[in-house]
Amino acid sequence: MLVAGAAMSLIAPIGAQASDINIEEIDTYVRKQSSSKKQKLSSKSFSNGLATLKQKVKNSKIEFNQFEAGGFSDTTTLDGKVIMALGGIDGSDELDSADDSSLTFNTVYQMNLNTSFSGDDNLYIRLKGGEWADEWKMKGSTYHIEAKDTADANGNIPLNVDKIWYSFPIGESITATVGPLIENYYMLAATPSVYKPGALKAFKLGGHSSAFGASTSTGAGLKYEADNGFATSITVNSKGASGAKGLLTDEDENKVNTMVAYTTDQYHVSATYSKQHNGWDAWSYYATTDAASDTAIDSADAYAFRAWWRPQETGTAVPSISVGYDVINFDGHNIAEDATGYMVGLNWQDTFQPDDRIGLAAGSVLSINDHVAGASDTDEVDPFLWEAYYSFKPNDSILVTPAIFGGSDVAADKDDDILGAVVTTTFKF
Repeated sequence: MLVAGAAMSLIAPIGAQASDINIEEIDTYVRKQSSSKKQKLSSKSFSNGLATLKQKVKNSKIEFNQFEAGGFSDTTTLDGKVIMALGGIDGSDELDSADDSSLTFNTVYQMNLNTSFSGDDNLYIRLKGGEWADEWKMKGSTYHIEAKDTADANGNIPLNVDKIWYSFPIGESITATVGPLIENYYMLAATPSVYKPGALKAFKLGGHSSAFGASTSTGAGLKYEADNGFATSITVNSKGASGAKGLLTDEDENKVNTMVAYTTDQYHVSATYSKQHNGWDAWSYYATTDAASDTAIDSADAYAFRAWWRPQETGTAVPSISVGYDVINFDGHNIAEDATGYMVGLNWQDTFQPDDRIGLAAGSVLSINDHVAGASDTDEVDPFLWEAYYSFKPNDSILVTPAIFGGSDVAADKDDDILGAVVTTTFKF
């Protein structure tokens, strides 16, 4: 689409200038030359006709040699993927969804553009569009890892600019990142989890809550990586930076993350502190409804502890292990003083064939630990969420992932139980 737009912008002026050429005169010439089968076209007459055409093109001031096929720069790469997911969820009608356990077909189309200007920097742009049923977009429980809904009322699926950021080195050990559309976890010092979710976004990053729960917004970050495995980062995200509220004002919804991590090829440990302001609630991807019920929280202090270990070789009975524990303390929440949650994820790779993966994850979503004095206790008991999947590649460009998942008390009370199944197919190109 980008190339076509560029091409049309070139074709338009060419067409306008070419109208100065007398096409009828050229046609008359051609007909005269072919009016009789016995008449032979001499090389001299052909040369004269060609000279006449060249002169008229010259007079029209069209310089064809200046127009070349449109394309990206030599340092720009383009790749993409299409995701199709077929599945259903039993119990979704008990949550916030208007849909029940009907079978739905969902899709996403994504294009990634990467451009380097110096060889060490990178400008990233992501275009994305999709259509997903409501039951696959409920935070804290059924939100699919690939869910994206840009569909309008007429059933059209626009391809929107979904991410934009620019990263560049500062010296040998520091990387800076800034952009109008970015999430905080793209700027972290290290990867907090090696567990790859098969269905639920809740299990991303060792639990998509507390400090790591993200929302696309204006962001900037600095990351320092030492040679000995130690790394640290600081990131800032602001939802009001592009509007009247402004960047990091009292009215701005924002958060600041600081991570300290130590990572080797085989294991990782990290601690992350997050200061969140004016109702930032992206941690609700892995939280109960009651914990996330107040969107006007003055501020919150969140702590995320992560660790992972993986075997030196894949294809064995020993899985990689990722664990996460989260705490968030609220200031101004109308129900909760604080909330806690945990997650454990296991992955086995190359078990039955190359590049396959078995996944199993379970944990407790962020739930209220202590209630505000005077507030009535909620009906939360012991929230629990899990998923299991197997992913395999029929070929190098297609990934198929059948998955099942479920949970109990995932929203507000003991009746909020779910059970779902989905087959997600990813086509990469």
